[in-house]
Amino acid sequence: MLKKIVVTAALVMTGLPMAAQELAMVDSETDWSVYVADSPKECFIISKPTGWSAQRDGQAVTVRRGDIRFYISIIPGEQIVSEPSFLAGYPLRQDAPVEMKIKDTTISLYPNAEINPEYAWPRPADDSNLITAMRGGSEAIVVGTSARGTVTTDTFSLIGFTAAYEKAQEMCR
Repeated sequence: MLKKIVVTAALVMTGLPMAAQELAMVDSETDWSVYVADSPKECFIISKPTGWSAQRDGQAVTVRRGDIRFYISIIPGEQIVSEPSFLAGYPLRQDAPVEMKIKDTTISLYPNAEINPEYAWPRPADDSNLITAMRGGSEAIVVGTSARGTVTTDTFSLIGFTAAYEKAQEMCR
């Protein structure tokens, strides 16, 4: 399935204009926000990292990044029940998966420059496993590599994730 809808949510989060519709924040659950659009019905939960670092050749470096976000998209009209995606804030290295670690679970997310070079998604078969891990964890560590070879580590709080996820599921039935 073509994963593209999170770009719409990113436009809202970055303040860029949207042609089709506006998303409205309808709830905030600690570190996660719930956004809904009505026509067509689309729901997103979104969080930004609580911290991040960057390394190049094993040494800490200072880098400039765009917005960093983690999304779960729910789009009934496209039969998307729970699609996770990560926005890195830089073009990702296309031949290196992004690794997301929650407790003892590690799931790979894959960039796709044809859709957007700054995003990565799990394989669709891993979507539900990732959601389950996020519901049971307190933080997620996301490690990605930029097209220039910089390795970033982003920490996302999962506090409020389950409540936000359930709210979005309810709003997008």
